[in-house]
Parts: sequence; C-alpha cells; structure tokens
Amino acid sequence: MPATVSYDDVRVGTELPARTFPVRRLDLVMYAGASGDFNVIHWNERLATAVDLPNVIAHGMFTMAEAARVLTDWAGDPGAVVEYGVRFTRPVVVPDDDRGAELKVTGVVAEKLDDNRVVVELSAVSAGQTVLGKARAVLRLA
Repeated sequence: MPATVSYDDVRVGTELPARTFPVRRLDLVMYAGASGDFNVIHWNERLATAVDLPNVIAHGMFTMAEAARVLTDWAGDPGAVVEYGVRFTRPVVVPDDDRGAELKVTGVVAEKLDDNRVVVELSAVSAGQTVLGKARAVLRLA
C-alpha cells in the first residue's frame, strides 16, 4: 500500500497519479456475480443492441468504483474517502475481444477544506468520451 498522503504536503492543483483500467467482458461477469446485477445489457450483445446500445456496456457502479481507485491509491487509505459522487454521462462500451475497453482516470485537488479534508475532481474517459461527469470526492488526509 502506498504511503499515506499528508494534508500539509498537498496544494490546490496537485495532480493525482493517472490510471488506465482495462474493462473486459470477464470483468463485467465477475462484477455481476459480486454485485448481483445481472442485467443482460452488461453481458449479452444481442440484447444490448436490441435496446439501442452500441454494444455491451459496463455497469455504472463498476465504472464509478474503478475511478475511485485513483482516490484510494493516492490517499493510501480507502477510509480517507468521506464523500464521493458522480453523474453517469455516457456508458463504457465493452467490445467482445481480447482488449475490451479502457477507462482513463485523472484527478486534481480542487480545494483544501478544514479538518484535513481536500476536494478532488476526477475525469473519467473511455474511447475519447467523458463517461463520468461532476465526479467529485472529499478525502480526509493524514
């Protein structure tokens, strides 16, 4: 686990290490099993396209959780996240091939608050399009 980030060492504008996460059909099947969300649009291409989706799409909560890994990896403590919210703007489309899709996540400290808290704004992009809007978290740092 990375060292815990100190509030005193963080400035507004501090960039969190960017991450790129692979999103494959296998990941969606495993997430469905863990979450209990077996909606066919997350694993069946024929039915996903029948409801006007471009292909199978990742679960929104899976996408949100992957983006949160940037926060928890940077902070060094999952318990540092005290607030986290996003708007789902576009789905992550996951083709049925060996590569799947990529989710690229960046973050920047947007504000320092009292009580060792910081506001982090995230950007999450797949296939060149923003997939999470207004992605914002409050973290309490050491």
